[in-house]
Amino acid sequence: MRTTKIILLLLGSAALLLAQTTSKVVPNPAFDKMETLVGAWKGTTDEGGKQMPSNARFQIISDGSALMGWLNERTNDEMVTMFHPDGADLMATHYCAVHNQPRMVLVRGGDPNRLVFKFKDGTNITRGAGHMNQLVFIFDKPNHHVEEWTYLEKGKEIAAHFDFHRKG
Repeated sequence: MRTTKIILLLLGSAALLLAQTTSKVVPNPAFDKMETLVGAWKGTTDEGGKQMPSNARFQIISDGSALMGWLNERTNDEMVTMFHPDGADLMATHYCAVHNQPRMVLVRGGDPNRLVFKFKDGTNITRGAGHMNQLVFIFDKPNHHVEEWTYLEKGKEIAAHFDFHRKG
């Protein structure tokens, strides 16, 4: 009986502590726009002039504080990007198939249906090594969006265009 009371007291204290340490959420219209992507998507990407199948999936995680996006899920080229507010900014951390993790920040202003993330910094990126340098989301219809990924290596940009339609 005494052990049960102690456990309940500890659990109650932990819950109170967690409730007090949760950060305040600053309204972020760009994050709200990104949340509309939740679900599964199928589409194509242009690889050397040839249309190849692609897929994407988005899920809200961490009590609504982050959006997790998969690109080419369950393939050898699977990648994950985490989107989350950072104060008034919106960040994207991309876990790339080339084994680095570029962080990009949303460029403020501009068209709310065209979100442009530009490289800020990253991990496992050595001087001159290639990395994702820009990511653009274009929202043109409720069940359609475009992703434009730009990879930078040795001063040269390589662009990939993905055209997605919502599954189901």
